[in-house]
Amino acid sequence: MDNVLAFGAASAEAGKVDAVFVLITVIGGFFFLLTQGLLIFFAVRYRRRTPGVDNETPAITGNHLLEFLWILIPSVVVLVIFYYGWRVYADMRTPRAGATEVYVTGSQWMWEVKYPDGRTAINEVRVPRGKPVKFLLTASDVIHGFYLPDFRVKMDAIPGRLTTLWVQPDRPGKYPIYCTVYCGDGHSNMNAQLVVMDPDEYAEWARGGDEKGKEDEPLPKRGERLVNKAGCLNCHAISGKEKIGPNLQGVFGSKVPLEDGKSVTADEEYLRESLVDPGAKIVKGYPNVMPTYKTSMKPGEVQAIVEYMKTLK
Repeated sequence: MDNVLAFGAASAEAGKVDAVFVLITVIGGFFFLLTQGLLIFFAVRYRRRTPGVDNETPAITGNHLLEFLWILIPSVVVLVIFYYGWRVYADMRTPRAGATEVYVTGSQWMWEVKYPDGRTAINEVRVPRGKPVKFLLTASDVIHGFYLPDFRVKMDAIPGRLTTLWVQPDRPGKYPIYCTVYCGDGHSNMNAQLVVMDPDEYAEWARGGDEKGKEDEPLPKRGERLVNKAGCLNCHAISGKEKIGPNLQGVFGSKVPLEDGKSVTADEEYLRESLVDPGAKIVKGYPNVMPTYKTSMKPGEVQAIVEYMKTLK
């Protein structure tokens, strides 16, 4: 499955949005060249007085036809732009019948995804090509902006409310998802992707085929892949400058100070618990904002991440 360059038109609806902007640009460009061209022409044509010629401007009291036309033509142009833009907007706000519903919750600083069959994911949405998808958006903390630039759509995810957004992917590929509302320190790292798959490939993935053959990977290697896929590095660093959460470098085997004044040794059980119940032991000096991976990761995947973290010395 080929990746698609960011910000290309990934659906027919995106092409319609582009057409609205092209129409406005063409109309604006035409009238800009017309008015500025006439301005330059008259400035050059009448830049000086001609000796022996009457250069006095005749008295012009008005021209009703011209006045009517320069009111009518701009009004018609504005109405055409409004009508076309409204039709495209209305079409994009009305979900197609039979759309698959996917719940997406924005949290500081990741997107939690839940499919109709109960499957969950972090920072990745997989959908079949050629079938409409309706996103039901909410947020667990602050307002986030769910933005799919390749589809030219964006909707706010608001705490305590459900907002909706729909797309119909026409091309397989991987498309970026951004948060467009400043939501805290990790805002710039709140990135995800929409993976559009061919229907047969999607059906295979839904049956669990995406992980087939990967169970035999060495656990640390599998854990590294899962850490990158789940977006852990949006909040945790393994080298360099520390981010929102504790640095993972050398955490295994170390003494971790807790918010309640106690300390704990970061052994395998502590690392496992930190993934499935991150609020059980809060590290001193860090906010309790990490979501649980209890439902979005299988026990074997949690184990693989633990084994990977043990290698970060």
